[in-house]
Amino acid sequence: MLWSTGCVDTVSGRQTGGFPLLKDQVEGRYERSVEQTFNAAVEVVRFNGTLLSEATLHSETNSVRTVEGKINQRSVFIRVEPVDPKVTSVIVQTRTTGGGGDMYLAHEIEKQIALKLAVGK
Repeated sequence: MLWSTGCVDTVSGRQTGGFPLLKDQVEGRYERSVEQTFNAAVEVVRFNGTLLSEATLHSETNSVRTVEGKINQRSVFIRVEPVDPKVTSVIVQTRTTGGGGDMYLAHEIEKQIALKLAVGK
């Protein structure tokens, strides 16, 4: 099978180099506000690595927030958006320096966000 690299869309609305068609993201849904969930995501990225950016996607709605960081030499992209007035979705996407996905790290970060929200209740 021939593998080629290309551009991959990130959940934060950007593009990065990598192998398309590889699974690189997980989603969690929580009964918390967008602001609470976003703050938990920022804390988890800071705790585990380096926070690179926080943003609000204005091309979407004002309630879509993103976090980007580096953890264990992996690029981490997190999207936080409301599903309905009581439920917020978190999508965690990870990419290695070689362009592959790191599902173990994506699951770990999503789990830590859930734990941060549970403890902060």
